[in-house]
Amino acid sequence: MANENVGVYEPGRDITGRATASVTGKRFLKISGNRTGTGNIAVAPADAAGRVCGVSKYDAASGEIVGVARGNSRVTHVTADGAITAFAEVEVGTAGKAKALDSGKAVGYALTAAADGADAEISLY
Repeated sequence: MANENVGVYEPGRDITGRATASVTGKRFLKISGNRTGTGNIAVAPADAAGRVCGVSKYDAASGEIVGVARGNSRVTHVTADGAITAFAEVEVGTAGKAKALDSGKAVGYALTAAADGADAEISLY
C-alpha cells in the first residue's frame, strides 16, 4: 500500500483484564471489581443498557486473562443484538451485544448496517 499511515503512539488502547465470569469474544465488557492480585483489572460481560470499559477480543473462561479493545473512536467488531442501521448509536444489549440505542447509555455508533447476530462495526465512544 502506497503512503500507508501507521500509528506511532496509541496510549491506553488495548489492555488485558482478568475475567470474573465467562466472556465471549466481540462483546462489551464492564469493570466487575477491584484489580486482581496479578494487577489486571477485573472484567465481566457488560450489563444491558450500562456502561462499558471496552470489547472482548476473544473468549475467556472465568479466571482467565482476556484482551480488551478500547479507545475513543476505535472501530471494532461487536456482535449485534437485533438489526442495526448505519450510523445508528448503540447501547449494550443482551449478553454484552450491541443493539440500537433505546433507553440505555450510548457507547458508540455503527459504521454500517448489521443484521441480528452478525458482527457490527462499532466506533466506540
